[in-house]
Amino acid sequence: MVPLDPPAFDLDAYLLRIGLPARVTVNAEGLARLQRAHRQSIPFENLDVMLGRGVAIDPASVFAKLVARRRGGYCFEHGRLFGDALAALGFRGRPLLARVWLGVEDGADAPPLTHTLSLVRFGSDESGAEAWIADAGFGGSYTPPMKLVEAQEVAAPDGARFRLSRDGNTWTLWREGHAGGTDGRDEALGRVGGWFRQYSFTLAEVEPADLALSNHWVSTAPASRFTRQRIVSIVLPTGFASLTDRAYRRRAGAEENAGEITDPRVYRMRLSLMFGIDLTADEAALLFPGG
Repeated sequence: MVPLDPPAFDLDAYLLRIGLPARVTVNAEGLARLQRAHRQSIPFENLDVMLGRGVAIDPASVFAKLVARRRGGYCFEHGRLFGDALAALGFRGRPLLARVWLGVEDGADAPPLTHTLSLVRFGSDESGAEAWIADAGFGGSYTPPMKLVEAQEVAAPDGARFRLSRDGNTWTLWREGHAGGTDGRDEALGRVGGWFRQYSFTLAEVEPADLALSNHWVSTAPASRFTRQRIVSIVLPTGFASLTDRAYRRRAGAEENAGEITDPRVYRMRLSLMFGIDLTADEAALLFPGG
């Protein structure tokens, strides 16, 4: 990812948005702190798609929406904003594209490249640089940054574990943990307990046109879940909360509650209080499933 000139990215405004009082250190610990703050502060959501507005992923549009207007976005928006923040802070990162296996039925064809994450390298010698993956924009669960090493494992604050495997040029991220720490897609297929694929990726160079193409498919294709469902999630200090159409679920530590929202006024209130998304009454009425 090409670094932006300093005036093009308001780092102070971004840090204020994610609740960090100062810059993080340019190392693995700083990366983890930055990603965690980002994901706990900026919700994942596709509501503009469902409102017929489309999704722009150029730096200015993403910053205006996620920072200035304090809205959320989906992975291509989060990835753009997080990548620009990494560059402004002095990290060396670039985007990757991934295939999401969460919720894909066994035996189905490989899903399209509908997710983006960041590859971050530490060290001046490229051949010996330490590579990590960071993901501030996956809406289905929360994965801490991971060192890109086969069989590497990390634990998330909600108790879930993540593991990396490699087959040739393809890396796969696996998750084991309580289904309440996800948006429920695997659980709907009966996958409860054990290791399940979250997404797979390669380290191939990703051009802006590749991101634009994937973003266009995600936001317009009839087969995309983002054109068929209203999807919102946010990471909690020790848990996860999601709202998919009318189905709401929140897990914090060992406490979990779930239910169906039947009133558009409650739907609007839940978006605001739980996810920090403030909509007008008209917008909420248009979004409310079946409303």
